[in-house]
Amino acid sequence: MDEALIRSLTPGVLTILVRRGADFAAAEDAVQDALIEAVRVWPSDRPRDPKGWLVTVAWRKFLDQARADSARRRREDLVEEEPPPGPAAGADDTLQLYFLCAHPSLTPSSAVALTLRAVGGLTTRQIAQAYLVPEATMAQRISRAKRTVSGVRFDRPGDVATVLRVLYLVFNEGYSGDVDLAAEAIRLTRQLAAAIDHPEVGGLLALMLLHHARRASRTGPDGGLVPLAEQDRGRWDTRMIAEGVGILQAALARDRLGEFQAQAAVAALHADAPTAGETDWVQIVEWYDELARLTDSPVVRLNRAVAVGEADGPRAGLAALAALDDSLPRYAAVAAYLHERDGDPDTAARLYAEAARKASNLAERDYLTRQAARLNAGRRR
Repeated sequence: MDEALIRSLTPGVLTILVRRGADFAAAEDAVQDALIEAVRVWPSDRPRDPKGWLVTVAWRKFLDQARADSARRRREDLVEEEPPPGPAAGADDTLQLYFLCAHPSLTPSSAVALTLRAVGGLTTRQIAQAYLVPEATMAQRISRAKRTVSGVRFDRPGDVATVLRVLYLVFNEGYSGDVDLAAEAIRLTRQLAAAIDHPEVGGLLALMLLHHARRASRTGPDGGLVPLAEQDRGRWDTRMIAEGVGILQAALARDRLGEFQAQAAVAALHADAPTAGETDWVQIVEWYDELARLTDSPVVRLNRAVAVGEADGPRAGLAALAALDDSLPRYAAVAAYLHERDGDPDTAARLYAEAARKASNLAERDYLTRQAARLNAGRRR
């Protein structure tokens, strides 16, 4: 069975069930049951209208669940409203489903987590890593979100800010290489930009394009991670960079600065530098100052420490780093880099090894392990 086809159809089927009165949790269960049935039936008898088939089966599964639940006997009245088999609308409902999941009855963080799980297809572990919280904590948050929206009619969709946060996290997860969702996040953000006149939508789209333009150079032939400073800039997609910069300039001209515009400005400065040595780190520090003011994010301050180390020297970077919590993800990796630049390979090797043990994906772990091994080998000579 074509997994890409299933991924593209699932949001639309879920949206139709919600529109017809199914609460979100029950609709999600029914759609999953329909997908299991599709796995069983389609290889030998694939329907001519896959979406219509899924809608019909999922709706019947929902009604079966409703009838079986004595506390929901009132839903038996919906039996007469069962949609007949036949062609279903071909519109892409994914973006609308993002808005429906960002329901006002949920906190923004819970809405984002629920959408990433139900629509984005991310695992609880991946969402927890994006939020920098334990997996058990995120599992509880998602469960509470499902209970909150259970039985709630989705007639008041959520706000743009929450949807942007979801799209941003989906893109980041896809860009990391664990799950390839980056192109889908860009597609949906383009749709949102065409439908809504909002500078932060433009800022997010610009940020995605500027990062995606470098994707081909982020890994070597062996699949190993290639850091920004060592990437082959000739492999960057210059047309995508030009598009991203143009969108960013239009958004900044609105004079309504937001965090996505500020992040995109940092990415644009990296893209504009012909070589790593020509990067305008002073301006990048200034944009990180803006980002820190807008978000008060420890991750932003960690990235700022790197930029300060490049602009003003490694000692200044280490001083900025010292003000942060050393349990932050990538703290040890940043400290290792700055100590190496400051001429302390012993400390740097120890910190690279520590960072490798804490790395969240294999490519990053391998890269950090190689850095530690390189410095240790140099020490033995």
